[in-house]
Amino acid sequence: MLLAEGTSRGGIGGNVAADGGEFHMTTTGISSDSIPVHPMGVKPLGNRYFASGPTARQSLGLLTQLPDEMILQILEYFDIKTLKDVGFTCRFLYAFCHLDELWKALFLDDWTIEELNRRYSTVEFRAEAVDWPFSVYHEYMSNNEDESPLYLFDKGFAEKMNIHIGHGADAAYWPPECFGPDLFELLGEERPAHRWLIIGPKRSGSTFHKDPNATSAWNAVLEGSKYWIMFPPTTQVPGVYVSEDSSEVTSPLSIAEWLLEFHTEARKVPGCVEGVCKAGEILHVPSGWWHLVVNLEAGIALTQNFVPKSHLSDVLAFLRDKADQVTGFKSNIESPYDLFLERLKTDYPELLDDAFDELERRNLTKKRKWEEAIGKKSDDENGGSGGGGFSFGFGDESDEEIP
Repeated sequence: MLLAEGTSRGGIGGNVAADGGEFHMTTTGISSDSIPVHPMGVKPLGNRYFASGPTARQSLGLLTQLPDEMILQILEYFDIKTLKDVGFTCRFLYAFCHLDELWKALFLDDWTIEELNRRYSTVEFRAEAVDWPFSVYHEYMSNNEDESPLYLFDKGFAEKMNIHIGHGADAAYWPPECFGPDLFELLGEERPAHRWLIIGPKRSGSTFHKDPNATSAWNAVLEGSKYWIMFPPTTQVPGVYVSEDSSEVTSPLSIAEWLLEFHTEARKVPGCVEGVCKAGEILHVPSGWWHLVVNLEAGIALTQNFVPKSHLSDVLAFLRDKADQVTGFKSNIESPYDLFLERLKTDYPELLDDAFDELERRNLTKKRKWEEAIGKKSDDENGGSGGGGFSFGFGDESDEEIP
């Protein structure tokens, strides 16, 4: 790794030509806009061949005798405080000590079933319909042989564990920044329940469902592994029956029974996505997607629902058109839709306009399809000579997920 201050962001490129057995390279400049810059100024080690200034590695003192790989192995033995202190000694070690893999390992060490049992054995958590001290649930996890074990799914874990979530110095963790801003944060204390601690033994999990209020979600596995199978919003999932207004979802089978009876068929359905998430990995569930998850081994996960800019129109439509299905808001909030609309008008007026434009486009598409289906655009009504006064219009693939 090369970490140099003031080194040109440009690069070397060009053509190589042979002339009498010798090679000549003509160099051309590369636009700096096309080269992403590392947030800490790290450059590939190969840049040393063309760099004229000093490199950050020269500040390592005796450690300059060690290769980068060995320095990284040494850092793996440090605890949180030592890793922070070493990171402030020089720019080179600052970059190394901020490597995600180092902090991932340290974070996961604090979030194991045994560690939680040691720290929070007397704290009560919600396991489906019951509240148990974690020591009781831990014993149940270790000894149960249930086909569908109780699943710990607690929305008040942060308060119960006395941990802070966000970017403060004492924060236990913060939501992944790759998903962009969460627009429900505009609601502050009035936002619906949105984050959960999930713990369960092998075979536990969640049957097919969509996340509430048309929100998206991320799920971070901290211990164990989970099998996921997901389908786009409009998919008719085998073995899953939805009421006409989508308010009720019936799956008369346990997870194990569904896997035995319908799994093979479901995997062949277009749009099916499946995979296994292991400790330290995060899965994204887009708005409206059907998903089932089962623990392949005892484990822990953190999850949070959010509203990204890309799915604002979905959430607005749900809050407006399916008010009877909106969940998670406090009882004193009469209209979650009006509340959200008010905050958006203040902070994101242009984004709100774009979302309404998108909803209008969807309505026009639905209207066009309906008119074609009932025959308003049939050949007979337009004076044509074609046979049949009834036709179906199925649209194209771009309309697949239009509700």
